[in-house]
Amino acid sequence: MPGPKYLPMRADIVGSLLRPDTIHQARAKHASGQMTREELWKVETGCVADAVALQKECGLKVATDGEYHRRHWFMDFVERIDGVGFGGGLPTKFQTEEGVIEFAPPKVMTVGKLKRTKPLAGADFADLKPLADKAGLIPKQAIPSPTLVHFRTGDPGVDKKAYPDITEYYHDLAQVYRDEIKALYDAGCRYIQIDETNYPFLCDPKMHDHVRSIGEDPKQLQVKYRDLLNAVTKDRPNDLIIAMHMCRGNHESAWAAAGGYEFVAEVAFGQLDIDVFFLEFDTDRAGDFTPLRFLSPNKIAVLGLVTSKKPELESKDALKKRLDEASKLVPLDRLAISPQCGFASTIGGNRLTVDQEKAKIRLCVDVAHDVWG
Repeated sequence: MPGPKYLPMRADIVGSLLRPDTIHQARAKHASGQMTREELWKVETGCVADAVALQKECGLKVATDGEYHRRHWFMDFVERIDGVGFGGGLPTKFQTEEGVIEFAPPKVMTVGKLKRTKPLAGADFADLKPLADKAGLIPKQAIPSPTLVHFRTGDPGVDKKAYPDITEYYHDLAQVYRDEIKALYDAGCRYIQIDETNYPFLCDPKMHDHVRSIGEDPKQLQVKYRDLLNAVTKDRPNDLIIAMHMCRGNHESAWAAAGGYEFVAEVAFGQLDIDVFFLEFDTDRAGDFTPLRFLSPNKIAVLGLVTSKKPELESKDALKKRLDEASKLVPLDRLAISPQCGFASTIGGNRLTVDQEKAKIRLCVDVAHDVWG
């Protein structure tokens, strides 16, 4: 049961934090050949220490590394998997309140047998853990969902020589993740968050054309992904929390999809073997709380009521009212609060300052204190 393991953390954080100028400057030097990758890593590690201090200062009981060692929320991880390749960009219209941002994240393809022959997030966690331990915080490691390896190109993007039988592809992909989760656990990680965009993308009817273009049915694909994800989390240790963050896209304060969770709620909330769901509920485009009726009784919902996309600070009273509203569907003792997403899923970051970022995190902590004590 996840409740006793998780519930002391009524305020939480999704993952990425705004990168300091120090990282941007060091990355520019590395790109121009003035700094080695090892030197860049040391700079980033120093900044991770600052990120942990920031989270402690804000009152959190958990800390991430801010994703400071990454340039992008999923590419740095996925590209380390043997057999993964990247194709041309997948044109995506990211939306803002002012208009459209054109962004083309790379297509992920499978060009050979999928294997984990090296750590995927292990070096990141090895940096984070001693810093979080020293600060008295629980270190959380975020990893991108395995569905990212499939969704952008589907079965047509899987090399037929490597995988004449697609069931073997799904088996190997799950094994890569099972191996990584075991390695993280052996390194002392007890809190892993899977960042999942494709279930929320399926909630947007505009995304269904892409799903059909890769030969899939929007209803059946979520069942295939359920089986993949449940194979990943199967037989995990009892003291390991597996969370899932469901995101509709987060690139420089823009989003890619809209739509409430109803289309996927029965499968996702009721059938995924996940302990904790981090759910975006910061705007009307995320829909209402009704889909939470499918949340299994042993699962926790962390409501992302505080947006990470805009600097304006939400009202404490309004947040408390929304928690009260959600508690009509899920008991308050199985709810928590967080920002709706990370603050910098891609390296440029969202359109906030660090002080505004800190204010958002503190707000979550303050509301949690007022509501749960």
